[in-house]
Order: sequence, then structure tokens, then C-alpha cells
Amino acid sequence: MDKQAVIDMEQQYVLGVYGRAPFVLARGEGSTLYDSEGRAYIDCVAGIAVNALGYHDSGIQQAIYEALGSGLLHVSNLYHTEPHAQLARFLCETSFADRVHFCNSGAEATEGAFKFARRYARAHGGDEKVEILAFTNAFHGRTMGALAATPRPKYQDPFKPLMPGVRFAEFNNLESARAQMDDKVCAIIVEPVQGEGGVHVATPEFLAGLRHLAGNYGALLIYDEVQCGVGRTGSLWAYQGYGSAGDGADFAPDILTAAKPLAGGLPIGAILMRQKVADALHKGDHGSTFAGGPLVTHVAQHVVWRIAQPEFLAAVEAKGKLLRELLEEINSPHIREIRSKGLIAGIELDLEAARVIEQGYARGLLLVNAGPNVLRLIPPLVISEQEIRQVAAGIEEILQTL
Repeated sequence: MDKQAVIDMEQQYVLGVYGRAPFVLARGEGSTLYDSEGRAYIDCVAGIAVNALGYHDSGIQQAIYEALGSGLLHVSNLYHTEPHAQLARFLCETSFADRVHFCNSGAEATEGAFKFARRYARAHGGDEKVEILAFTNAFHGRTMGALAATPRPKYQDPFKPLMPGVRFAEFNNLESARAQMDDKVCAIIVEPVQGEGGVHVATPEFLAGLRHLAGNYGALLIYDEVQCGVGRTGSLWAYQGYGSAGDGADFAPDILTAAKPLAGGLPIGAILMRQKVADALHKGDHGSTFAGGPLVTHVAQHVVWRIAQPEFLAAVEAKGKLLRELLEEINSPHIREIRSKGLIAGIELDLEAARVIEQGYARGLLLVNAGPNVLRLIPPLVISEQEIRQVAAGIEEILQTL
């Protein structure tokens, strides 16, 4: 089927809530995607920070074949299976967590985290301790609870009333957060690196202060690492990049949400938690038909294990530094600021990022925005140094033409 036939069919039958690029992707290899007409694109989107190991990865393919060999695509959570137990153990062993609850997406993880926080507060703080503190520029998902903690009128207004009980403070402003805290707050939710909100990196002082505030008020600290977790910042979990010990122990949350890259492109989410949170939950309090299925958790074991290797994380950190250096060398009056941590970078521009994205297609680059004026780079973690140089050179050429 030719390109236009596919596009016409999609526009006739698929709900039009997405603005898609004017081509049809057909295959991928490493960090490169190819459209149906054979054009190649270096991918700096990675399925929106999902495809950490890129495309046509032999290890992921082998893990899928192994999982298919059991014949168990799905059995529901009425039964024990080995892959989900092994994945949960590995996630706990590589983080602060004592327990894991699986779900199917980042938004589901946010919803579950809010439920767990309110359940914990009911047991330890009373029926009025239900408020959630979130921050400016946050993005936690598009379901009703997650959307309530995502302060974007464009996203929120058409769907109000949203879940009540969410208040906001300014990101990276500890005094603003302190002013919003009281005994009604059951949880603070924050992204260590804001992705959709413009690639803003939390300062160590800010996260340490939130950790202290949560403790003082008997609230739970939730890190949303749906986009910045699982190796994206150069440590397995973004919070582990904070602190002198190198494990982020003093910054560790009570709950952490993860999703996007966990299974290399298969849908999965996870809520990591301390034992005190798990103790407040009981059978029947929460659940999901599809969560933690044997196929997706088997693949996720492979993905997370590979990313967790020290040499892999060191390479991500090194490539992130190279990307930052090359971006800072671009001489363009359109660049206002560059923000990055590991292989997530944001270029704030004095023009609409969409103009750069559109020009990128002709130069073989897939780019994405983070708000109207921020160009976001979230390539596969396996992107090569040569490809990074090509990306930086391509962006420079585009900015020169604009």
C-alpha cells in the first residue's frame, strides 16, 4: 500500500487526536528509522523516550521469542508466573523499593501512586489528609487524576471537573513548596527531570528539601520517572544521580513511577514503593487485568538488566556530555538556553519548535518538542557518537536557515 493510501485510511478511520508526520514508517535499525519510500531518519524521539535499545535489537527479539515459546501471552493476576516475580525482584534490588505493583502505562502508574498515597494517609493521617502537591510545568499523564496534577489549561479545561485535591507550587522553588504544605497534604509528586514541561532538571537542594518537607508533614514523596528513569539520565533511576554516594539514598522517594522504556516498546508501567506503603494496601484495593503479563515482564527483565549494567550507564552519561557540548557549540541567535541531563536535552528557542521539527524531516532527523518553544532530544540510549554529531550538525543547519 502506498504512503498516501495509508494516510488517507488512517484519517478516515482513526480518531484524529494526533498530529502525525507526513510519511509512513516501515522499519527500523539501531537508532535509524526508514519510511515506506526508503528515506532514513536518525531518531531523536525514540517513541517518546520508549525505545531505549533502539530498533531491531537482537536481544529484545530473542526475549520475545522465549516468551512466546511458553504459550503464555496472558493469564491475568489470578495466577503466579515467574517473569513478573523476577522483574519485581530486580527492580527492588536496583532501587530504594521493597515492593512493586505493575500496570500498563505511565498514566496508570500515576493514578495508582495517588491511590496508594491516599490509602496510606487514611491509615496514618485521617480522612482529611488527601491533598497532593504538584508543580508548575509538570506532566503526569492524561487520565483524570494524572491530568489534575498536570497544570496545562489546554489539556485540562475541556475535561473539567477533574479530580479534586491537587495544589501547585513552583518547580525548583523550595519556598513555594513550603508555603503550600500543611497536614492535609498526603503526597508530593515531582519529576526529577521534567520532560514534556520543557526539560527542566531539579536541583539537589530542591529534591532534598522536598524529601525533608514530606517527612515533616507525614506525606509521601513520589518521583515520576516515567520519562527520565531507566537509564535516560545516565543512572538507572534519575534520583540515583543525586548525592555524593552515587546511589541517591538521601534523595530516595517513598513511591516511584516508571513506564516508557521498561519493556523496550511493549506497554508496561510500574509503581515502586517502600514497605510502609505496601503495608497500607490490602487484597482488592487495586488491580489490573493486563498488568504484569508474562510476555511483557520477560522482555522487561532483559531490557532493564542491560540498561542497568555500569558500562551501559557510563556510555549514556558520556554520550549525554558529548550531546551537550555539541549543542552549546551551535552559534545561533535563536537559542535561548540549553538544558540537559544524560540523553534528555531541551533547546529553548525564540521561535516555535515545530518549525525546526518540520525542517528536520528533510534532513533525515526525527525531533520532538516539549512545549511550543523547546526542542527536545530523547534518542535511543544506544545512539552512536557519530549519530549524535550528525544530529547536532543537522540542527545547526536548520537554525541557520531560519
